[in-house]
Amino acid sequence: MKLERHSKIVELIGKYEIDTQEELAERLRAEGFTVTQATVSRDIRELKLSKIAMDSGKQRYTVMQTQDSFADKYIRILRDGYLSMDMAQNILVIKTVAGMAMAVAAALDAMHLSELVGCIAGDDTIMCAVRSADDTILLMEKIKKMVAV
Repeated sequence: MKLERHSKIVELIGKYEIDTQEELAERLRAEGFTVTQATVSRDIRELKLSKIAMDSGKQRYTVMQTQDSFADKYIRILRDGYLSMDMAQNILVIKTVAGMAMAVAAALDAMHLSELVGCIAGDDTIMCAVRSADDTILLMEKIKKMVAV
């Protein structure tokens, strides 16, 4: 639940100009999450969110991390949500824990893997468009290495 909430927070602050914890909590509640101000405050700290000034003079939350921190977070999301994968030529189908497909697909897209063209996610299934059948095999090997603990 925490991972799903963190993924939703990152999605929300990317989509909206959220400048207060209260606004973030309201948007999370509208998405079906039960949160308190203390929960949102803790999430902001754990995600290392910062406020940046906008041209309008207002501020908004943003994720301020190094590339290494991003890569670690994406791999953690992949590990937490991944169940299995199979290929059909240049299409890679990844099965995830229910409700995690969108977060895992976003993580894969954000990793900018050279073989991957893009992902479409449902609730527990991701369809990845891969450049070629050979690239699909390479991508599967990369993902296996990332999810291996």
